[in-house]
Amino acid sequence: MIPQQLIQSLQNILGFNEDAFCKVHQAKEAITSIRVNPLKKNELDVNKQTISESVPWCKYGFYLAERPFFTHDPLLHCGAYYVQEASSMFLWQILEQHIGADTQKAVLDLCAAPGGKSTLLASYFTNGLLVSNEVIKQRANILVENITKWGGANVVVTNNDASHFSGLESFFDVVVIDAPCSGSGLFRKDADAIKEWSIDNVNLCSQRQQRIVSDIMDSINNNGILIYSTCSYSKQENEDIVDWILTEFNMDSLQIQLETSWGIVETTSDTQNGFGYRFYPDKVKGEGFFVAAFKKRANDNHPKKYKENVLLKPNKQEMEVVEKNIDTTIPYFYFKHNDSIRVFPIAWQKQLQILANKLYIKKAGIELGVVKGKDLIPSHELAMSNIALKNVTHFNLNKTQALQYLSKKEVIIDTNFEGWALFKYQNLALGWVKMLKNRMNNYYPMEWRILNTNFENEKN
Repeated sequence: MIPQQLIQSLQNILGFNEDAFCKVHQAKEAITSIRVNPLKKNELDVNKQTISESVPWCKYGFYLAERPFFTHDPLLHCGAYYVQEASSMFLWQILEQHIGADTQKAVLDLCAAPGGKSTLLASYFTNGLLVSNEVIKQRANILVENITKWGGANVVVTNNDASHFSGLESFFDVVVIDAPCSGSGLFRKDADAIKEWSIDNVNLCSQRQQRIVSDIMDSINNNGILIYSTCSYSKQENEDIVDWILTEFNMDSLQIQLETSWGIVETTSDTQNGFGYRFYPDKVKGEGFFVAAFKKRANDNHPKKYKENVLLKPNKQEMEVVEKNIDTTIPYFYFKHNDSIRVFPIAWQKQLQILANKLYIKKAGIELGVVKGKDLIPSHELAMSNIALKNVTHFNLNKTQALQYLSKKEVIIDTNFEGWALFKYQNLALGWVKMLKNRMNNYYPMEWRILNTNFENEKN
């Protein structure tokens, strides 16, 4: 049952139709959408029969005719796609219209877990720098997992409060804030969101949203882009925040060109006439969503000089081992964290060293592994990445074998090979194994393993 206070608060909001809004929530239609990973091109054979149509505002987005049991799809664990709500994918359209092809940008996804918008940003800014941040430690761990599976080397995952970014003045060209909100846009798919909703919580969220925006504003560069979104219908968290941003800060509102067939409603804020975009589930094929974009006006601030952490580099012997295992002709910056060797795009080395001085970093770039003697003990991050490997033996598994591997069970392979090998599914990496004379050691991360192992009847 939709709270009557919410219905009353929406009566004068453009695009709101009470009868249609209530009817679509009562119907509880299940809409499932995915966004494929362009770094891991694949025919998506498992889902081919269930893809019904494309998400019109995101070229990598697709609707599924039915929702499969994603946990038992090895392609999900390979990072071939991300299960993301279609309305949220509108971020891609904003980037196309206001960033275009100039994608060598420093980007911050401030409230990033579990990683939907971050993986989208990683796909768009392939030659940029993405800082993917989550303040809650447990959720930051989920973010690390999803970023790792996506495979890009240009991402830094941080675990910081928004206020910690205030010292990074004019650092980011694009900042995305998918702000914590009262969650009314999720009513159709999450019954708990209805129970937790209240006007008091809406007001509390509005105050929190203002604090987060205030904390991050100085980190946006001249002419930089701020993208603000919520999964709320409430005006206090949406158009009122747009008004507040335009009143308090040196920002201009950005308009997004829409296709009529999309069903997205353009609104304007009360006092500053700032543009906002509402997604009503009775008008779009997606859940409730609001988004607005802004551009920071240029000022006369001089570039700030930051202190950089010096990151330890591998020694000559370690690099000789690395060169036997990966293609080192691509210009990466190599550094060590604890005993592990990591790589990061050399174009962003300075920025990484600045971030290392300012923030708590959970993950930066790709971990290659640990050098022991003349061998590289490979990391799971290396398996998931798009870094070109050398002299690696791999085995393509069928679906049952892949699920056995993902459950950290032993997989029987007819081979006499001994040593490190990469298990793949449909030519996409699943992870490492060590093949020994009479057994194999499964190196899939224990904390990521599939716990539901009732997959014996899965089709191969």
